[in-house]
Amino acid sequence: MPPLPADPRWRVAHLPFLSAVSFALLMCAASAGFFAGGAPAALGAAAGVLIVTVSFTMSTLVIAWADTVRPALLMPLALFTYVLKYSALGVVLAFGVSAQWPGKNALGWGIVAGVVVWTAVQAWWFHKVSRPN
Repeated sequence: MPPLPADPRWRVAHLPFLSAVSFALLMCAASAGFFAGGAPAALGAAAGVLIVTVSFTMSTLVIAWADTVRPALLMPLALFTYVLKYSALGVVLAFGVSAQWPGKNALGWGIVAGVVVWTAVQAWWFHKVSRPN
């Protein structure tokens, strides 16, 4: 097996920044939801962002752990994590669509906003880190 890097913390170094951005997005989504549809929409938008933040953080931690412990487990665990994450998201959305809850549209928009912002910020972070100064 190839030697492990001396400092494996680089795998999760982006999480504090992404968590801060996600918290700011959560607050913005809740505010926009409140102005658009009251308290249920605020709760739905905030829940959507929170669902994405928790699931993406979980994926990052599982992948970082697998890469640190045994790199051969990286692909199977990453695929299992993604299948689990998107299955859970599908269940949440399926129940959300069938529910009569007034915040269901805001929940969907919160999920979309969370995915777009997390992905964009993570891509920006790794681009910034990989470029030599």
